[in-house]
Amino acid sequence: MAANHPEIKVESLSVNYDGHHALKNINFSFQSGQLVGIIGPNGAGKSTLIKAILGLEKHIGEIEIFGKTIKEMRKKISYVPQRSAIDFDFPVLVEDVVLMGRYSFIPWYKRASLKDKEIAKEALEKVGMTEFAKRQIGQLSGGQQQRVFIARALTQQADIFFLDEPFVGIDATSEEIIVKLLRQLQRDGKTIFVVHHDLSKVEKYFDQLLLLNQELIGAGKVADIYKPELLSAAYKGSITMFGNKDNVMVVSN
Repeated sequence: MAANHPEIKVESLSVNYDGHHALKNINFSFQSGQLVGIIGPNGAGKSTLIKAILGLEKHIGEIEIFGKTIKEMRKKISYVPQRSAIDFDFPVLVEDVVLMGRYSFIPWYKRASLKDKEIAKEALEKVGMTEFAKRQIGQLSGGQQQRVFIARALTQQADIFFLDEPFVGIDATSEEIIVKLLRQLQRDGKTIFVVHHDLSKVEKYFDQLLLLNQELIGAGKVADIYKPELLSAAYKGSITMFGNKDNVMVVSN
C-alpha cells in the first residue's frame, strides 16, 4: 500500500431522515495514526456520521477503509457507543463485557479460548479496571463503565477506533486514563475518531479535527480548523477567546 493512501476516505456522504438532511455531502480523508476529534453543536450529525461510516445508518455516498468497503474491514474497526445507549441493568460481569470484544473471532460452536481470556485480561489492566473484573457492570461509576467499554474495544485489536462522547459524565481520573490510552494507540499506528463536546480541550487532546454542522465546515489539522471564524460558522454564534494558556473558546448561540 502506498504511503500516501488514506486509511479512511469518505465521499459525498449524506444521511436523510424523512426528507431532512442529517448530513449533507460530507467529504474527507485521513491517513493512519491520527487522533481525530469530531466536534460541532448539538444536532450537527456527529454521532450520525460515525454510525453511517460503520454501516449502522442508511446513507448515500462512498466510504473506503484501506481502499476496501466497511463490510470487508469490519473486524479491523472497533466502536464505543454513547453510554446512554447501553442497558446497565443487564446482569453481566465486567470481565464478560470485555470478553464480548472477542466474539467476532470465536466460532459460534466454540467457547472463548485461554488466549481470548488473556487478551481481555490485558485490556482490563490497560484501563486500570482489573480489580473490578467480578463486579456487575451496573454497579460501576460512569467513568469506570466507560473504561470497561474501551477495554472491550481493545480486545478487538482493531486498526481504527470510533468513540462516541467517551468523556461525558466521567471523572477526571478516568478521563486522564482514557486520553493516555488513546495517545498510546496513536503511537502504535492506530487511527482514532472521537466525538467530543468540550472545546476547551480540543488542542490538548487532538491532532486533527472534523468540524460539522450537518455539512462539513472543515477537516484537517487542529491549527487549521480550530479557528474563531470556522467555529462561528459551525455553531452559528459568537466566539470569545480568552488569552490564557489553554486558549479556551466559549461558544454563545
